[in-house]
Amino acid sequence: MTATQATQAALWALLLLPALAGAALCLAGSRAERVAAPAALLVATGLVVLAGVVTLGGPEVSVPFVAGGRFGLAVDPLSAVVVPTVALVSLLVLAFAAADVRTGRHRFHGLMLLFASAVELTATATTLPALLLGWEVMGATSFALIGHAWHEQHRVSSGTVAFLMTRTGDLGLYAAAAAVLAGTGSMRLADLPTLEGPWLHVAAAGVLVAALGKAAQLPFSAWLSRAMDGPSPVSALLHSAAMVAMGGYLLLRTAPLLAASGWAATTAAWAGALTALLLGAVAVGQRDLKQLLAASTAAQLGFVVLGAGVSAVAAGTAHLVAHAATKALLFLVAGAWLSALGTKQLTALQGVARRWPVVGVSATVGALALAGVAPLSLWATKDEVLAAALGASPALYVVGLAAAALSAAYAGKILFVLWRRAPDDVEAGYDLEEQGTRHVGPAEQVPLVVLAVGAALLGVLALPPLGEVLRERLDAGPFATAGVAELIGSAALALVVLAAVARWGLPEPRLLRDWLDLERATDVLVVRPVLRLAGALARFDDHVLDATIDRTVGAVLNLASAAAVADDRYVDGAVRTSARGGDAVAALTARTDDRAVDGAVESIARQVRRLGGLARAPQTGQLHQYYLQVAATLAVGVVVLLVVR
Repeated sequence: MTATQATQAALWALLLLPALAGAALCLAGSRAERVAAPAALLVATGLVVLAGVVTLGGPEVSVPFVAGGRFGLAVDPLSAVVVPTVALVSLLVLAFAAADVRTGRHRFHGLMLLFASAVELTATATTLPALLLGWEVMGATSFALIGHAWHEQHRVSSGTVAFLMTRTGDLGLYAAAAAVLAGTGSMRLADLPTLEGPWLHVAAAGVLVAALGKAAQLPFSAWLSRAMDGPSPVSALLHSAAMVAMGGYLLLRTAPLLAASGWAATTAAWAGALTALLLGAVAVGQRDLKQLLAASTAAQLGFVVLGAGVSAVAAGTAHLVAHAATKALLFLVAGAWLSALGTKQLTALQGVARRWPVVGVSATVGALALAGVAPLSLWATKDEVLAAALGASPALYVVGLAAAALSAAYAGKILFVLWRRAPDDVEAGYDLEEQGTRHVGPAEQVPLVVLAVGAALLGVLALPPLGEVLRERLDAGPFATAGVAELIGSAALALVVLAAVARWGLPEPRLLRDWLDLERATDVLVVRPVLRLAGALARFDDHVLDATIDRTVGAVLNLASAAAVADDRYVDGAVRTSARGGDAVAALTARTDDRAVDGAVESIARQVRRLGGLARAPQTGQLHQYYLQVAATLAVGVVVLLVVR
């Protein structure tokens, strides 16, 4: 086997190993309950090894899949950054879950492995059929994971809401596939920018809608709040390096298509900037830690989408990776305290960092990175995106800078709650959501420490020299980068905002706590009109289509009844009359045959027999009679001769 073949085999194994292991765990049922967590950790470790192999080898494979489309995979410079990130975060989240998830382990770990496989497929897909397969499996498994506690109806409902809202956006990807088939016949993602005419705009719009839906960008952000009903490890993976991140990743992947359309790139940039600003405000108003982190996820992915919109692929990718480590860390921290104290309400988490210092320090690193404090990761990556935005539009830069200030505000809210001295009655807020264990073990703390290191250091992806390498490999052209003054300025802004939050606190208006009423707005603007339309169509079906069909069927039945009557009365009568006539003719014919034909035949026969008797009379056998007959005949002949002469 050559080195190329070995890396190609590793790429297939990267997808198939977790998929097959996950399916086996799900199918094994409760029999695999005890081995599910160790098996998942073993597979996730293999996933990390395989991710390293394909990242170094850069394999590419393509096989026939569907008519007109191949199943193409590759590890190019963009996916080479994302693939190992997904694998590492999956391993750390599963390591935490091995100690945190105590029921339905076979189903949980099986679905998590399937989910990880689908994310890796999405990251490495080079054709639309492969991308659609990964996209679909990712959405379906996310629904099942959010509703992991299936016996609690509200969690299943939340999974359904998340699934349906993201599915609505996913329709765009199918529209894009249809446009590609009609426009070029090539299903390769790299060929999307070569589309011409209306197909180019349909494809760009379809990809944009699908990506904004998955990334929970405006106006598709409401489902992210409902997704918080899933287990915390699910939130950690789904919001950091997996499904939500894949929405931003798709826009980074298709940035040339967005730019070629002439409008989609600008739309994406503004959607990202406004989401970063408005969902940042929503995060500020939250009182529930997971809800705050969910809103901040949409806001931080807004910077990635903004980067894709201004074609700053390297900056957007660096922010995506740094955010993955930071957000996985903070969601796992929230999960650890939820399991220990039975709550994720910020008022009940006051001073909790003092009680578990390792968890508290890790959370502090994550919160400071989220705030944009130098030199932690999101400080430099965010500034790279903002520098590119400034080159495209000063207005985008201003909105992005305001969103960055809000990042510091909601991160500061977390930070000061965790380290604030707890009031005497703080335990009154414990165990309100589940029964807490009052324990955070080493198995849960180790993944937090590793992620905290990533949250602290991954800013190097945006700084020289690694940042320059990334820009050379990912960006189509030279972009403005953040200068020293901008970096210092943004770091100072973060510190000023943190100080302001510490001094004056933050308002929590109802509109922000309710996520700008996005779910209600979705209900009013989308769900209710769709239901009314469905009701109108149902009434049209009942009163018009069904009535028309009923009338048509009635008319046909009446016509059939009349035809049956006519058949009975006329056709059958005519047939019976014809039959009787036939019988009469047959009888007459029979009588004629008997009386005339047969009589004539018999009469002829009698005459023949009589003539035969006469002819037989001279035949006596007496010789003298024969002589007499001859003499008589000769006499008659002589007489005749004489007479004639």
